[in-house]
Amino acid sequence: MREDLGWLTARPIAHRGLHGLAEGTVENCPAAFAAAIEGGYGIECDLQLSADGEAMVFHDSTLDRLTEGTGRVAARTAADLKRVPFRTTGDRMQSLGEFLDQIGGRTVAVIELKSRAGEEGLLEARTAQCLRAYPHRAAVMSFNPRSMAWFAANAPDIARGQISMAYRDTASRKLPAWRRVALRHLLFNAISRPDFIAYDIRALPAPAVGLWRRLGRPVLTWTVRTEHDRAVAAIHADQIIFETFRP
Repeated sequence: MREDLGWLTARPIAHRGLHGLAEGTVENCPAAFAAAIEGGYGIECDLQLSADGEAMVFHDSTLDRLTEGTGRVAARTAADLKRVPFRTTGDRMQSLGEFLDQIGGRTVAVIELKSRAGEEGLLEARTAQCLRAYPHRAAVMSFNPRSMAWFAANAPDIARGQISMAYRDTASRKLPAWRRVALRHLLFNAISRPDFIAYDIRALPAPAVGLWRRLGRPVLTWTVRTEHDRAVAAIHADQIIFETFRP
């Protein structure tokens, strides 16, 4: 465990960039990242793997919700993805390298890997390659413990975080009960060996999070959207990942 993560919790972190507060500012797009930098916030973003192995800055596994395209992100090459128009902005999807070039150390980046179980390795390796060429502060995190275990084994110099939640929603019911319990209580931290955790604000307080903080380890909480959320976060976490307002 590293001890030098004060930079990670020094400022609020804009969820997918500072988006939705101005017309045409879309999540995970260059304008949202520029707005976060201007506001003095950290940036959280998401990565999906393209068909040709590039780490692309995009949240969903499909193009349908935000773009004029359809189908899986993973079915298209990086060049194809960069040509897909978004519905409400002239911005285009960026690769991780382009995102890092844009922020250029002006703020911290907290990068969530959308790495599916059983497919770990390719997205992680490309992400590590980009971050090792980036001489500024950045961290990775994932819901998938095996994704962070890859970093623990292959890129331990990169700060890594385990994302978790209560796992009581409808989608989580597809998981075996034992796995939901293990994820909720951070038992897979033995595999991922995280430097920090990022926990759902709706599930706080949580015993596992309280124990983690008593051990002196950083806790981020997501996604903070209301004054009530902020009040809960002030008690149970060290920093917020936020959207829909300016802290």
